[in-house]
Amino acid sequence: MVCLGNICRSPLAEGIMASLSNPDRVVVDSAGTAGYHVGNPPDPRSIAVAAAHGIDIGRQRCRKFQASDFEEFDYIFAMDLENLAHIREMARNARERQKASLLLEAGGFGKMEVPDPYYGGEDGFQYVYDLIEQACRKILEHLERN
Repeated sequence: MVCLGNICRSPLAEGIMASLSNPDRVVVDSAGTAGYHVGNPPDPRSIAVAAAHGIDIGRQRCRKFQASDFEEFDYIFAMDLENLAHIREMARNARERQKASLLLEAGGFGKMEVPDPYYGGEDGFQYVYDLIEQACRKILEHLERN
C-alpha cells in the first residue's frame, strides 16, 4: 500500500487489508514515495479512525518505498495516479511495472484515486477509510477466487 508520505492513506490501507485477510496467506505493508516522515507513526487522525473500527495502526512506522519492494510483494497498490507513476518509474522491467496498480481500480472503482485527507477535517478520514475498506474487500474476494 503506497501513498506520498505513508502517514494517512497507506497506513489505513495496510491496517484494513491486514484486518480482513488471513495473516498466514497475506503479508501487508505500506510505504510512501517520499521520505518526509520516515520512522514516524501515522497521522493521529488515521490512527483514530482505524481505532474506531477496531484496528490498531499506532505501532506502524513510516518508511519509503524502495525498488526491493518489487521483489518482496506480488501486488503494489498506489493510492493515486501520481504515486503510481512514481512507483512504475522505479520498476526495472515490465513484470515489476505490472505489479503496481491503483488500489481503487483493483477494487472495482475504475481509475478513481483515494483522496488525500491530510488537509481536510475528520470526515475526510472516515470517507477514505470507507473507500479503502470496500476496495480491500473486493481485492480479497478476487484473490480468493483465483
